[in-house]
Amino acid sequence: MNIPRTDLPRVVIIGGGFAGMALARKILKEDMQMVLLDRHNYHTFQPLLYQVSTSGLEPDSIAYPLRKITRSSKKCFFRLAEVQSISAEKNTVHTSIGDLVYDYLVIATGSKTNFFGNDSIEEHGMWMKTVPQALNIRSLILENLEQATITEDPERRKALLNFVLAGAGPTGVELSGAIAELRNHIVPKDYPDLNPNEMNIHLLEGLDRVLPPMSEHASKKAHEMLEELGVKIHLNTMVENYDGHLVKTNTDLAIKTETFIWSAGVTGAPVKGLNASALVEKANRYEVNAFNQVNGYENIFAIGDIALMKTEEFPKGHPMVAQPAIQQGKHLAKNIKHLIRGEKLEAFDYFDKGTMATVGRNRAVVDLHKWKFSGFLAWFVWMFVHLWFLVGFRNRTVTFFNWIYNYVNFDKAARLIIRPFKGQEENMRMDEEKV
Repeated sequence: MNIPRTDLPRVVIIGGGFAGMALARKILKEDMQMVLLDRHNYHTFQPLLYQVSTSGLEPDSIAYPLRKITRSSKKCFFRLAEVQSISAEKNTVHTSIGDLVYDYLVIATGSKTNFFGNDSIEEHGMWMKTVPQALNIRSLILENLEQATITEDPERRKALLNFVLAGAGPTGVELSGAIAELRNHIVPKDYPDLNPNEMNIHLLEGLDRVLPPMSEHASKKAHEMLEELGVKIHLNTMVENYDGHLVKTNTDLAIKTETFIWSAGVTGAPVKGLNASALVEKANRYEVNAFNQVNGYENIFAIGDIALMKTEEFPKGHPMVAQPAIQQGKHLAKNIKHLIRGEKLEAFDYFDKGTMATVGRNRAVVDLHKWKFSGFLAWFVWMFVHLWFLVGFRNRTVTFFNWIYNYVNFDKAARLIIRPFKGQEENMRMDEEKV
């Protein structure tokens, strides 16, 4: 790997997501050698992936080069590599570009799409966890609109203009709202030969309300906002099969569609090599103690989505969202310093800053402890928070001006088919979420 030998403690971080990024930035200037490994050379701000997939933002607005983090210290290094396994007894990480010995190992590999064992959905559905996958969805949406303008078969046109999303969590709600706004504001202008009323957005949810992780108030308001935008919501409806043309559910509902997006859940993305007892099989996450140490190991840590820390308040682990990941990353930086200095470790204490989701223009819901609100104020808060947590001044500036442009002009400037998806489905499989 061409990493210099050193007498300093070596900290190896696997993954440049929210958790890995937060940790790396906190130990850059410390008296230790840090090596950051990731199979992409950029950090992805995943909460805004849905805007890339619906032409609201270009991918470089939400991606940040990982080398920009390590370049500020001569003791820190980034390597573009796919981690294949860990040999804990030898303190070694095995990767696609070679092996690396560590003193302290931090696993921050995050999560991947969970298909719950349904192979047909995994094979034929669209998924959205990475930038390439978001671009695939964008291309498919625009290609289907183009095809709908020229087909003479009414049944074919109906399938092309049916957009089906499975999972009404924050991702499903935000994505369905964005597609509805695309239909309401862009299609009438760009596709005058299409009838926008023929374009249907179906949101399917297996539980009895949208946004199940949020409050009843947020669910009710989000449901109302989605219906105002023209989204058709199907509750207590689970997808059983999708063959690339027809969505079948556990009810009488069956929908012909050329665009089926799966946003119904995630699971951990573990690395091979650690003891089976360290992994909570059902969740696919490493069980960690209050210091984020993986069970059974003193010098191996897990943070973010891949870590399952059971507490009285969170018996099933912290939610798999950005805030716990960021907080764990920052906290672990302190504990690694304590370890090196022979000091006592501090237990992690998660501070829940609340949850939020946007439904569309001037529409959002926010749960902040005792305060629950929706509408324009919630939408403004949502924008401010997401801009604040975007990495890099350029990304914040570009995103802000894109949002202003979109708001004033009712437009989405990034509606480009950069790489066609149809006929090249392998583009999507190229970026399968493997560790």
